[in-house]
This record gives sequence, C-alpha cells and structure tokens, in this order.
Amino acid sequence: MVDGHSDLTTCSHGSQTTVVGVSTPSFASLTTLRVGGSPAEIIECTSAEALAETVARLDRAGSPLLVVGGGSNLLVAEGALDLSAVLVRNEGISLIDDTTLRIQAGTVWDDVVAFAVDHGLGGIEALSGIPGSAGATPVQNVGAYGSEISDVLTRVRLYNRETDADEWVSAESLELAYRYSNLKFTSRAVVLEIELALEKTDQSIPLRHLGGERVSLAEARASVLETRRAKGMVLDAGDHDTWSAGSFFTNPVVPTSLADEIEAKVGEDHMPRFAAGEGQEKLSAAWLIERAGCPRGFPGEDAPARLSTKHTLALTNRGNATADDIVALARRVQGVVDKQFGVELHPEPVWVGL
Repeated sequence: MVDGHSDLTTCSHGSQTTVVGVSTPSFASLTTLRVGGSPAEIIECTSAEALAETVARLDRAGSPLLVVGGGSNLLVAEGALDLSAVLVRNEGISLIDDTTLRIQAGTVWDDVVAFAVDHGLGGIEALSGIPGSAGATPVQNVGAYGSEISDVLTRVRLYNRETDADEWVSAESLELAYRYSNLKFTSRAVVLEIELALEKTDQSIPLRHLGGERVSLAEARASVLETRRAKGMVLDAGDHDTWSAGSFFTNPVVPTSLADEIEAKVGEDHMPRFAAGEGQEKLSAAWLIERAGCPRGFPGEDAPARLSTKHTLALTNRGNATADDIVALARRVQGVVDKQFGVELHPEPVWVGL
C-alpha cells in the first residue's frame, strides 16, 4: 500500500478491473453494490493456470485473499483491508461437442447465455441477465424463473486449496441445492472452469414468469431480460436501483404450519408458497418483506441505502452508501420480518470483514 492506494498486479495481460463508471482501486470498484474498502493488493489472473498458481502462492505465504469474479455476490467492509483481491479474469467459451459448453470461470455469465441462445442451445435461457461471472454460478447454484445451474451443470474444474490439486469434479459432488453448494462460505476451492450439457432445440424450457409457457430461445431471453430490467436486476451505471447484489435474501423454507399461520395473519388469497419437502414450504422473501411493512424504497428517500424502488428483495446503494449502511438496512429488514412472522431471512451475498 502506497499513499492509501492499492497496488495492481497482472498475472498476464491486463483486462477491465472495475465496475463501469468507477475507477478507484477498491472493492467499491469491484462489486456491484459499489461499497467496500481497499485491498492490500489487486491481482488479475487471465488464465486458469495463473489463477490456481496465484492462490497457491498466497496460501503458501499465509497471505489472506479474496477471490473476486463479477463482484455481484459480495458485501465487503470499508477501510484498508489486509487481504489480496484475486480477480478471476480468465475468459472463453468452447463447444466441445454439439451440446456441451466448456466455460472459463471469468467469463461474464450473460455472455454465456447469449452464446448458447445464438447457437440454438437450450437450458439456460431463463438465467439471462444474471450479473457476475460463470465461475460463481455453481458456488451458489444460481437460478431464476424455474431454472437452476444444477439442471445443466456436469463438471467443474477446481483448484483445491486443501490438497493443492487442480482437478475436474462432478456436479453431484458439490451437493447442489437451493442457492447452495458445498463450495459456498468455505473457501476450500476456487472454480477455474465449468462444463454445461445443453439441448439442441428451438424452444425454451417452461418459463415460470410466463406461466410455464415455452417460446423460442430468443423470445425467452428477451422476455427474461425485460422482466429483470423492470425489477432493476440488470446492471445499469445510471440507475441506483441496480447498485445492488441482486436478490439480497434467499426465499425461506418454513414448516407448513408456520406458512398457514402467516397466510391467515395476512389475510390475502394466493400467498406465494411452494412445496419444499415433507412438511416444508418455500415462501417469497420479497412478499414477506412487503407484508411486514417494508415497501419498495424503504426506509425513505434520504437514506443512503434503501430497498429498490422496483423490487423489495434488492438492497441498494443510492450513490453514497457504505457497507455499514447496507448491513444496517439488512438487519433492520430481518428484524421486522422476524417480529411480524417469526421467519429468519438469510442473506445471499457473502459478507467479508463484517
């Protein structure tokens, strides 16, 4: 660290390191929430081998590190941070047979979806517009509109930090579940590449937001992007509703008896509730937040961190928020929902130093 600014190191050739419109060497420039302090060092890795070697070198030296892809699922503390930010910038998409894609971890995820649609490959069109990198998709088993990455993921190439092995592992070995894999919150391995098995087709999967309708792949992608934009879920530097980590809370799974109590208490027909195993149901976190008394834009126009004005599940930075502001809002919303309904909401982003 020199004069409060982080050093930038590249593993090979340079690439874009910042969120569009932000140029400071801090986590505010590396995350979609645009908050966070300065790492001791920023290291770009533009190949899978360089990424594995860099993490191995820092581990051997006992140096703390944070692997950063698209930064769409991180909430990082303010101030000078004693860790290195290792940027995943290995990019590329390959067709290894008619329907199988091999994707470098640093590839922008939405570019992967666009590639698949352009090549008549179905299975991930409902995941259009999700921010972040391809390598992050198996870590939290991303999903939207009735589709999850687990539906198509076959293998993942990992650098195993515990064994120092660069290895391909099966999707099954990751224990994928709703917004979960055994990679999440563990830091035990770094994703280097992924493989997806798609389907040669001109029709989409059944789309939940269209009532299960199937349309052409291009129409499906356009419809999903339009829906996400309307909710502020497609990145736009000029729109503070998109200065977020996307859906901030996972949809809670609760006993059916508690779901019945909540539905009776609210007194509305057609509360969103979905079977989630014997005696369990998944509820909509956004619905609970609104019914608990936290509407869009909560807590008000003067707050530096607010719920999106388009979608209550997104916590947003209105331009000058800090990580502490985001945390305070998250805890406030959690407290209100717990008090009203007895439901604990769990954050989806990874919190670092908080």
